[in-house]
Amino acid sequence: MAAAHPVTDRILRAVKRAHRCELDALATSLPELTWNQVFFEIDRLSRNGEVVVTFESGGQYMIQLPEHKKTSTHHHTRH
Repeated sequence: MAAAHPVTDRILRAVKRAHRCELDALATSLPELTWNQVFFEIDRLSRNGEVVVTFESGGQYMIQLPEHKKTSTHHHTRH
C-alpha cells in the first residue's frame, strides 16, 4: 500500500478538484471505492472539520472543503 490512508487521500483530492460536489456524484467519481466507504469517510472527515457537509433542497448532501483552511483569519504581529 502506497499511502497510510488511501481512501481519505482519494476523497480529499476529489473534493478539492470539484470545489463543491454532491455526495452521490463524489461516490460515482471514485469507482474504486464503494458508496459506503465514501459515506463513512465523509462522515469522519466532517466530524474532524476537514470537510463541510450541507443538506441542500432536493435532498442532496453537498461536500466541500472548509474555507477557513485556505487563509487564516487571525494574524499576530510582534512589534
